[in-house]
Parts: sequence; C-alpha cells; structure tokens
Amino acid sequence: MSGPAIGAYAVDVRSGRIGEVMGHVGGYVQLRPVGGGREWDCPPEMADPAPPGDVLRERVRRLNREARLLGAGEPPP
Repeated sequence: MSGPAIGAYAVDVRSGRIGEVMGHVGGYVQLRPVGGGREWDCPPEMADPAPPGDVLRERVRRLNREARLLGAGEPPP
C-alpha cells in the first residue's frame, strides 16, 4: 500500500487539514486530527507529508482551545 507511514503526520491537500496517519483501509489513508478526534479517509495521492512546524502549530491550537474551554467556567482570580 502506498501512502504515508502509520504514525506519520500528513496534510490532506483537499482541505489543508493535518492528521496523524492511523491506518490504510480500502485504498484510503485514515487520518486523525492532531490531538485526537474523528478520523477521516483521504486518498493516498492527496496526503502529503506535514511540515513539523505545521504539526506543532496544530498542537498549540488544540491546547489553547482546551485551556479556553476549561477556563470558561472558572471565576477570575
């Protein structure tokens, strides 16, 4: 099966989304958003290697979003 290796990060060039390669099923690459979430299928020819800086940026976005959600219900100090 061609396409990125399991555990690698890839960009779905159709949408620009970055995901971790979780597997290869039915001729597709299964990608999961950085930090978790619902997987989606991507044709292997549409999955390019994700630059490390873009993966890091996605991780920081996810952490910031989670911190905002956790902090939303707390009173200010």
